[in-house]
Formats: sequence, C-alpha cells, structure tokens
Amino acid sequence: MKRPVIALLLSGLILPGLGQLYLGRRNKGIALIMAVNLLLLAALFFVMKIASPVIGAHLAGTPLTPALILQQLQPYNFWAKLLLAAVFGLWGFGVVDLFSAFKERDDVAHN
Repeated sequence: MKRPVIALLLSGLILPGLGQLYLGRRNKGIALIMAVNLLLLAALFFVMKIASPVIGAHLAGTPLTPALILQQLQPYNFWAKLLLAAVFGLWGFGVVDLFSAFKERDDVAHN
C-alpha cells in the first residue's frame, strides 16, 4: 500500500509529479514533470538573457550598479511574474491533484 504522506512530500517539497508517479498515476506525473521542466527552462532563458548584458558590461570595465541591473530587469518584469505564477500554479495543481487522488481512493475503499 502506497502512503499518501510520502506522495504529498514528493510532490509538495521536491518536484510536482513525483507524488503522482509514486501513486502509479504515470501519465499525469510525467506530464507535470515535463511542464515544470519547461517552465524552469524558460526561467533559465530569462536569467541568461538578463545576465548576459550585465556580465558583458562588467567585462568591458563598466562598474556594476543597481541602476544597471534594474535597467536590464525592467523589460522582463511582466514575463518573470507570469512565469513565477505559472510555476507556483503548477506546483499547487500537483498537490491539489494528490488530494483528489486520496479522496478517490478513500471513496473506492469505503464502497
């Protein structure tokens, strides 16, 4: 028998989708893991897109100031917030999905 607490810890603290895989919900677990990885890859793209001009300016001898860093961050402000909301939304979906799986399993066990 699979323990729900372990599934919840896997999805809630480590990576969304791991709890689903642990419970045997393979398709949903793989889909969640792939979606989270795509979002993390997009976040890495944004970090590199923002960091490359800052690093280039530093290598060229321009002093790094908070104003320079904020100037590079400003165009991506909306997309960064949207990406962060998507990651947390997906994480929350993974946890809520586990609760629904636990409820389905309890309903089947009581009938």
